Formats: sequence, structure tokens, C-alpha cells
Amino acid sequence: MVADHDAYIAEAPEALRPLLVRLRTQLAHALPDAEEVIAYKMPGFRIGQSIVAGYAAFSKQCGLYLSPSAIASHAGDIAAAGLKSTKTGVTFSPSQPIPDALVEKLALASRKDQNP
Repeated sequence: MVADHDAYIAEAPEALRPLLVRLRTQLAHALPDAEEVIAYKMPGFRIGQSIVAGYAAFSKQCGLYLSPSAIASHAGDIAAAGLKSTKTGVTFSPSQPIPDALVEKLALASRKDQNP
């Protein structure tokens, strides 16, 4: 069980750590009133009872997890950045990082969906 975001990032593959640190900073900036939590075995940002955004590291890529409507409403931006998405997540890697502006747009959209 991972204790907190720092521990999670420290255990991630070394090549992905800078991406995770940057993503964490971006999410904290976009969601200043969110609480950092570990949920579903990954770092997340919670406002009230809702997990607004979460992230994870895999062997070769990272994922950013948000509300399905946040992903759907920014599908064009995600595709334009050359990234792949699922119903609830966007994957990115050191060779194809997620743009800062896109992280902020997605986090704010997810927040709006989770806490109308």
C-alpha cells in the first residue's frame, strides 16, 4: 500500500518520475482546493467526496484519469496532442508528454462534472 503521492512517484519507473512530478504540480495548481489522496491504489485529487483526477505510472507510460465527460468534451484536443484516450483516461509517455494546457483544461472539466 502506497502511503502518499511522494511514495508513489518514488516507486514509479525512473524514466516516468519527472512526468509524474510535473503532472502532480499541474493538477495541484488547477485544483487548489483539492485534497491529495491515494484511491484505487493510485494518487488522486479529491474535492468533497469526489475523486476529480487521478494518475498512474505503468512500465512505459503514464495515465491521467478523469470524468468520462471531461475526456469526451476534450477528445479533439487529446487527439491533436497525439495522445490516446479511453473513456476515463489519457495515456502519455516521455516521448509524447501531455501538454500543460491540456492537463488544466481536463482537470477543470472533470471538476465541473464531479462538483456541479
